[in-house]
Amino acid sequence: MKALKITYWTTTAIVALMMVYSAYAYLTQAAVLQAFQHLGFPNYFRIELAVAKLIGAVLLLMPLAARIKEWAYAGFAFTFISAFIAHTASGDPMANRIMPIIFLAILIVSYVTFHKSNSAIGNREPAKTKSPVL
Repeated sequence: MKALKITYWTTTAIVALMMVYSAYAYLTQAAVLQAFQHLGFPNYFRIELAVAKLIGAVLLLMPLAARIKEWAYAGFAFTFISAFIAHTASGDPMANRIMPIIFLAILIVSYVTFHKSNSAIGNREPAKTKSPVL
């Protein structure tokens, strides 16, 4: 159980930190603006994506209902897959293509350990008895 928690928090922290850093870069670095133009995305999308990444990072780190975290995980999965497709379609170098896949793998580990730790916690609760059918 301890290793599971360590793995969960380590992978979740890596994803959250990367998303906060990339959101900051999206809003402050001219090179990122040029990269979005190179990929053919409008400028407003860069800002929307930065805000979404900040919100998603907060949602992953906060103790919230699993359903809410599911949306954050899904959003990041779509983001990483879309980034891989965009960099591939633009003919970018392999390093630009592979990084979203690496972060997708880290996200998957976070997701799996999140669910395993939730099910392990759920298994420690006493079994509920069924009420008789009347």
